Amino acid sequence: MTINPYPIALKLIPGLGDKSIRQLMTICKDPETLFDMSHAQLKELFPRHTSVVSAIESRTTLAQVEKEIPRLEKHAIQPIFFTDEDYPQRLNREECGDCPTLLYKMGSCTLNADRAVAMVGSRKCTDYGRQNTYRLVEEMASDKPIIVSGLAYGIDTAAHTAAVENDVPTVAVLGHGFDTIYPSQNRPLAKKILDQGGALLTEYPLDTPINPAYFPARNRIVAALADATVVAESAERGGALITANIASSYNREVFAIPGRIGDAFSEGCNNLIVNNRAIMIRNAGDIYFQMGWKGVITNRRQRATQKSLFAELTPNEQTVLEVLRTHKEMEMLEIEANCNLSLPQIAAILSDLELKKVVYCLPGRLYKPTE
Repeated sequence: MTINPYPIALKLIPGLGDKSIRQLMTICKDPETLFDMSHAQLKELFPRHTSVVSAIESRTTLAQVEKEIPRLEKHAIQPIFFTDEDYPQRLNREECGDCPTLLYKMGSCTLNADRAVAMVGSRKCTDYGRQNTYRLVEEMASDKPIIVSGLAYGIDTAAHTAAVENDVPTVAVLGHGFDTIYPSQNRPLAKKILDQGGALLTEYPLDTPINPAYFPARNRIVAALADATVVAESAERGGALITANIASSYNREVFAIPGRIGDAFSEGCNNLIVNNRAIMIRNAGDIYFQMGWKGVITNRRQRATQKSLFAELTPNEQTVLEVLRTHKEMEMLEIEANCNLSLPQIAAILSDLELKKVVYCLPGRLYKPTE
C-alpha cells in the first residue's frame, strides 16, 4: 500500500474545511497540483486567506505527514480521499456536503457494498432492544448487507456482535483516532471485526485525543454510509435520534422498532413513528420491502437452534413454551392460570428457557417465545 501524502497534508491545513476542499478539487487536478502552484496562483485562488497561502507554500503539513506515513503503514491504516475509488461514494452525494473529504480505514471490508444498513440506539439498552437488534441482523445474514454502527455501548455493540457472530460484514465508525479504542471494553470486538473481514473507520488522524464533541459528529458518517438507518431502541433524547435526523436530511430511509407505550427506553422510537419521521418495522423483511430490495430474509438459524433445544426441554418446560406460543406474550400470573404449575415452578422454568434462548422477557415482565 502506497500512501499519497498530499490529500492528508491538504486536510491538515488550518482554515480549509471539507466544503472548501471539495470546491478546490473542481479547480485543481489533485492535491499535489495545489502544492505545486506558484505564489501568484495561490494568491489568486485565496485572495483573502493569506494564512492558507503560507501553509501551502511552507509545506509544513506535508512535512508533518511524511513523518506520519511510517506509522500509518505499520498499522495498515489506509487514508482514503474523496476522489479515490475506495472512498464511500454514498458520502459523495450532493446532500452529504458536510461529510469528511478524508477518511482513515483499517480492515478489508468495502465501503461501497450494494446494500448497507446502519443500526443505532441507546447505550443503556434493554434486553428487548438488544435481542431485536440481534434478530434483525440474523434475519439479514444470508443476504450479507454491510452493518454500520458506532462501536459504542448498547445497541452499537449488539449490532456489531450480531454481525460478527453471523458472518455479516460490519463497519464500525469511531469518534477518535486509531491510537485507542473507546470504550476500551470493545477492543476485543474491534479485533473480531477486523479478523472477520470488517472495517474500522474514522475521520480523525492518529494522536487525536478523545473529545466528547467528536462523537455526535461521527453520527453523520454512520448515517451517510448506509441506505437505511434503523433505530433499534432509544429514549426520548439521545445520539440515535441525532443519527436518524441526519439520515433523513441525507434522503435516507429511517426505520424504528416500536416499544411498549410508556416505556422510557422506547420513547424515542415511538415518537419517531408517531410523528412520521420513521417507518415502523417488525422484522428485516419490513426493511427489505420498504427499500424495494430482493434478498434472502430468513430466521432458519433461529428455528434450527430452537428445534435442537426443544428435544432438550423437560415436559414442564415444553408445557410453558406451548402456552406462550398459543398466547404470543404473557405475564407470569397468566402463565400460571393456563397450566397446572405453581408460580415458583414457572419462575424457575422461565429462567431456564431464557438461558436456552427459547423465551425472552419484554419490558413489563412479559414473556414471549423467540419464534
